[in-house]
Amino acid sequence: MQKYYRFDPMSGERVPRPLHPVLKTAAVIAVCLAPIGCVSEPGRLFGQTAAPVPVVVDALPQMQNSRTPFEYPESAWSQRIQGNVMLRLYVDATGRCLPDSTRVATTSGVPVLDSAALAGATALRFRPAQKDGAPVAVSLLFPVHFRHPDGPPFPGDSSAR
Repeated sequence: MQKYYRFDPMSGERVPRPLHPVLKTAAVIAVCLAPIGCVSEPGRLFGQTAAPVPVVVDALPQMQNSRTPFEYPESAWSQRIQGNVMLRLYVDATGRCLPDSTRVATTSGVPVLDSAALAGATALRFRPAQKDGAPVAVSLLFPVHFRHPDGPPFPGDSSAR
C-alpha cells in the first residue's frame, strides 16, 4: 500500500499523512466485502469470462444483400494489394448486423483492408437464424476477400483463372 507523506515545517521532516476518515471507511468496507465478490459462480473466479455457449440453430442466417457492401480501398487497389479479412459478426433476431459488436477475427495484415471490411459490414442484411421456428440472434464468422483482377494469384486461392 502506498503511503502519502506531508512536510512538517516544525521538524523539517517528512511525516506520514493521515488517511481521510471517509477514505479510511471506504477502504475498510472494500477489504471486508472483497471476499464476497470473488466468486461469481461455483468454481469460477470473479472477472474470468466463461466460454461462449454455441447456439444450435435450425437454419443459419442468409445474406440478403444483392451486391457486396465492401468497397475496395482506392489506395490498395492502385497498388494491387490483396488480402483476406475474417470478421466476427453478431446478427440480431431482425437480421441486422450490429456494428458495435463487429470485430476483426483474423486480420489481413493490411490495416486499410481491415478497415474497409469493418465499414462494409454495417450495410450487411441477413435473413435471421431460426431456432424452433423463431428468429434468434447469433454470432458468426464472415470472410471478406479483396482481390485485384491484375494482381498475382493469392496464396490459398484455387487456380481457376
